Amino acid sequence: MISIRNAILARGAKRLLDGANATLHTGMRVGVVGANGTGKSTLFAALRGELHTEGGDIEVPAGWTIANVAQETPALDTPAIDYVLDGDAELRAIERELAEAEADHAHAHADANDHGERLGHLHDRYSAVDGYSARARAAELLSGLGFATEEHERPVASFSGGWRMRLNLAQALMTRSDLLLLDEPTNHLDLDAIIWLERWLASYPGTLLLISHDRDFLDAIVGAVLHFDQAKLKLYTGNYSSFEVQRSTALAQQAALYARQQREVARLESFITRFKAKATKARQAQSRIKALERMERIVPAHVDSPFSFRFREFDGTPDPMLRLAEAGAGYGGPPVLSDIEFTVRAGARIGLLGANGAGKSTLMKLLAGRLAPTAGERIEGKGLAVGYFAQHQLEDLREDDTPLGHLQRLDRRTREQELRDFLGGFDFAGDAALRPVAGFSGGERARLALALVVWQRPNLLLLDEPTNHLDLDMREALAVALAEYDGAMVLVSHDRHLLSTAVDALYLVADHKVAPFDGDLDDYARWLLDRRAPRREKQAAASDRKAERRADAEARQALAAKRKPVLKRIEKLEAEMARLGEEKKTIEAQLATPDFFAGSDQNLVSETLRAQSRVATKLDAAEAQWLALQEELEAIDAASAVS
Repeated sequence: MISIRNAILARGAKRLLDGANATLHTGMRVGVVGANGTGKSTLFAALRGELHTEGGDIEVPAGWTIANVAQETPALDTPAIDYVLDGDAELRAIERELAEAEADHAHAHADANDHGERLGHLHDRYSAVDGYSARARAAELLSGLGFATEEHERPVASFSGGWRMRLNLAQALMTRSDLLLLDEPTNHLDLDAIIWLERWLASYPGTLLLISHDRDFLDAIVGAVLHFDQAKLKLYTGNYSSFEVQRSTALAQQAALYARQQREVARLESFITRFKAKATKARQAQSRIKALERMERIVPAHVDSPFSFRFREFDGTPDPMLRLAEAGAGYGGPPVLSDIEFTVRAGARIGLLGANGAGKSTLMKLLAGRLAPTAGERIEGKGLAVGYFAQHQLEDLREDDTPLGHLQRLDRRTREQELRDFLGGFDFAGDAALRPVAGFSGGERARLALALVVWQRPNLLLLDEPTNHLDLDMREALAVALAEYDGAMVLVSHDRHLLSTAVDALYLVADHKVAPFDGDLDDYARWLLDRRAPRREKQAAASDRKAERRADAEARQALAAKRKPVLKRIEKLEAEMARLGEEKKTIEAQLATPDFFAGSDQNLVSETLRAQSRVATKLDAAEAQWLALQEELEAIDAASAVS
């Protein structure tokens, strides 16, 4: 189990954990939650041994293999599938040993039999770690995370940053780990990949710690929640929704206890103030002072989110607001979308579904007027005011400017205090409104870009992945604001909670087309499974055939490795038998000379007869070994024929 005892963790001068305690048992699936900056990622660093506590202990069982998603990906020439396979360090180590053993075996002589045994042992280890199916498993990970089959052999360096993060995730999943640490794994995934990842994690056998701002993802996976709260840790049983209920109940009880205690404190302080100077009441006053000192103060319950905003009222709405008629879209090559018939009516709330790369963002650019149609036309209603949010707008923010400065450039007439009040709803209160964007995190940039969209009073919202980088509190604030928004909306999001609460109709972008989707998000998950089934079966069949061919080749190689030393020993024995045969002939010819026994020295005769006996004995032994080796060779050949 993982044991956290009186742990103190700090970043610089700030204590993130101060005397925190928690016990996580083997096999638990734990969601790690808390406000941004409370120390979730720092805890992961401590679990990996990259950061030491300043007090207390954080213990992970010795010998555990820990897997986590690397945050950087070097520009490697390594094919994507091999990069994923590198996640299984033991597999790669065995492969290296096999390569060395086979190279040594090719040059082996007297110890060839030992090399054959070593190769056999390594092949057994390779089989034990499922080495023969490893490439197929890596291919399944890549396909599940959205990589096309033809991309599996592309070099890592050829992929963009977001896709490299998917490669890092695949590499972490490839690791046969005891503890898997996932820090916001869905940030670079679309809904299709998230649904696939949920299913994969459901069968993960080890202990899982998951940091995520996606409540539906947490609900589907975790059975416990570890909450960072005021530099302490508290473990809740159940999924994220259960945690919210338990925590709100506890906060309500805490608020009631706090109010009761504050009344008692006020009563005691009033008594002390009135009577501490009076001799007759001094003893009672002192006892009440001691009672106040002994009292364990209840911390006030903090339930308010730092985010609270609403979409501003707008003037009028055309109907229809926007229409695409027989429209096509692309970027100079083959069309991404064609024959689009898409109408946004006043008050419509539309969610777009589809795989990454299917054309959802292209459709949003077309609707926003940021991309001209390659065919057909885009028709705006009179009075249309589009509010468009996309990830590239985070990069368009001016690094040297502040949140207040950005808003003032949009609206020079409104008083500064009104702009500041508005920014406060996005947690840019006080001095935060005057901080340069250059030092902002991804979440802060996303909040600012969203604030700029909201301020412009759009009657049509086009939101392309607005929840990327946003924490749970901000996502909930956005969901509440969208529920109260009176305009029309088209939304692309991998956050199913936002989709299910914010939209009324779903459209599917697939196979270069845009069409209404008849069903809900659960139906979409089933549609994905049905769509992937033929591809999975085809990949599985191809992988099985490849694995069979590889296994056959490995088996033949192993048999050849066993056959080679036997052949060498046979060749050596045959050379020895030929030499002994010649020596025997020479002795026998000498003994056959008519006057050898009569005319020769008797000592020479005796020595020659002893030599004849020795050679005959050696020759018989060599012939016996040769016959045994021939039988061994026949057995190897018979096994090879069967395989």
